Amino acid sequence: MAEREGLCEASGAAASPHAHALGLGLGLGPPLGWRERLRAGLASSGNSLWFLAGLGLLYALRVPLRLCDNLTAVTGFLNSLTPKFYVALTGTSSLISGLIFIFEWWYFHKHGTSFIEQVSISHLRPLMGGAESTVSEPGHHSSQGENETVRHHVSECKVWRNPLNLFRGAEYRRYTWVTGKEPLTYYDMNLSAQDHQTFFTCDTDFLRPSDTVMQKAWRERNPPARIKAAYQALELNNDCATAYVLLAEEEATTIVDAERLFKQALKAGETIYRRSQQCQHQSPQHEAQLRRDTNVLVYIKRRLAMCARKLGRIREAVKIMRDLMKEFPPLTMLNIHENLLESLLELQAYADVQAVLAKYDDISLPKSAAICYTAALLKTRTVSDKFSPETASRRGLSTAEINAVEAIHRAVEFNPHVPKYLLEMKSLILPPEHILKRGDSEAIAYAFFHLQHWKRIEGALSLLQCTWEGTFRMIPYPLEKGHLFYPYPSCTETADRELLPTFHHVSVYPKKELPFFIHFTAGLCSSTAMIAFLTHQFPEIMGVFAKAVSMISKTCVEYL
Repeated sequence: MAEREGLCEASGAAASPHAHALGLGLGLGPPLGWRERLRAGLASSGNSLWFLAGLGLLYALRVPLRLCDNLTAVTGFLNSLTPKFYVALTGTSSLISGLIFIFEWWYFHKHGTSFIEQVSISHLRPLMGGAESTVSEPGHHSSQGENETVRHHVSECKVWRNPLNLFRGAEYRRYTWVTGKEPLTYYDMNLSAQDHQTFFTCDTDFLRPSDTVMQKAWRERNPPARIKAAYQALELNNDCATAYVLLAEEEATTIVDAERLFKQALKAGETIYRRSQQCQHQSPQHEAQLRRDTNVLVYIKRRLAMCARKLGRIREAVKIMRDLMKEFPPLTMLNIHENLLESLLELQAYADVQAVLAKYDDISLPKSAAICYTAALLKTRTVSDKFSPETASRRGLSTAEINAVEAIHRAVEFNPHVPKYLLEMKSLILPPEHILKRGDSEAIAYAFFHLQHWKRIEGALSLLQCTWEGTFRMIPYPLEKGHLFYPYPSCTETADRELLPTFHHVSVYPKKELPFFIHFTAGLCSSTAMIAFLTHQFPEIMGVFAKAVSMISKTCVEYL
């Protein structure tokens, strides 16, 4: 991925069509021999051969089976039926097919697949002896690169902690009080509980009674029970930093109250951290305790920086974040630089933003929407105030405009959901506590905090609106390959539906085509309903039509 992305970015605008053509040609293998072509032809014509064999067998057995006599009897029976029977038959067929159509439509929108197709593949296909071939086609070589691509897809569907997640008590709960809606899903909160147990607990908790109580508190599902346990821990030890953290996150109803509790947690956390530093070399248990106390201290300082940012003390927030990144450089997995980027954009310190991007927008580090779209914003800023679609179409794009458009295409390819939120084509909701990179959840989290920065730069959203859809003409379809990044993962929709609340309409890319059985049941329902209506309104005409059809069928059988 690193090598591929670096080559594509360095190629420039002139080389991009060639790179695209080259990417499309990578899947071609060596020419097939006559044996392989014959085998492939027989495999593709197998269904036609079976159909012809069935017709031949039917023709050979037409006399023993007395097909003509049976067809005459059936025709006579059908001619004796009244129009009311046909109205009832077609009406019932229309009703049943309509119910199947409604269920298929609901199931497709809920699960993203057809119920009939799923049942056919899961249950009927094994009974019929069908199975997916594990043998590669002639000329197709299974390589280690394909396995790496599969593993990469799995890693891209990994859920990450949202670096800009809100406060439960001061923000999420207040939203629930006002709207009556729950902004967090159970799956999202369960992931947070697992994070808290990983960050704030260790094997030596039994040595301190307060930590033992907090270990149970992080596992508790009921918020009032967690808050009660935090107060019990403070009664046992007034310097229990994790108890203050829990109260600041969940009990505080304002950012000011949360900041006050985090400052108490910082005072207790620094004392415990210094004590753990002195004992870290005594045993492996003390080393684990130091790691836990380090996580607690970093978490507290980061949340204090976020409190300062929300209360308007942005320079103070930037200083705390810079100090954290210098003091604890191994903790880059916490993505503190994304908090720093957002604060620097609020200060309009674009040179400092560029310096942070130069360090973290690296081919060896995982990308994010914040990195890709911030890089696009900085390049857009240099040309957006003078950009005009009419002028650009008349004289062509300048070098700076080409760079800005390519940066937008790069960002959109990484996460195609973001532009609709930035352009306010979709309504925003509160971001979840966890996000899926390249998914709708990451797009919401990015746009929720960065929309104001795009609006502040004149013409930035206009340039984005004119150019973002051009990205999809550069990506091979059906997404078997990427252009600048790996192919877009297919697992984002399922994970985003788990992370985002039910009242939000999840953005899906690429748009899924309606399954065959939805079209089939819709056509069957419409046609049978029309036949029932015509039979009810014009029974004589439809009777003549039915007799004509039966006579034609009888003639065809007699001819055979």
